[in-house]
Amino acid sequence: MADDRIERIVRQKLRSAGRQVGEAKQAYRRAKRAARADLPFREDGKARIVCRRYAERRAVEVDAEGRPACFDARSQDCQGCVEDIHAGDVETW
Repeated sequence: MADDRIERIVRQKLRSAGRQVGEAKQAYRRAKRAARADLPFREDGKARIVCRRYAERRAVEVDAEGRPACFDARSQDCQGCVEDIHAGDVETW
């Protein structure tokens, strides 16, 4: 009898934890989409941004992580650009 009760409680807690993980994943996906949605896009789906590294206008694809196709992980300017995209402060044209 006590074993049934413990098993029921454990199952309830596992279901609750599973729901919380699912909700967190959805919130994360929505936040990533929202960051991309703030960018102006051309008809071909490329985002119109001003490159911080070379100070020029670019039309680039942006991946699901909010990184432009020209992103270079070693560049501080590129790192800053991605941070700006996530914050919604990236310069566009």
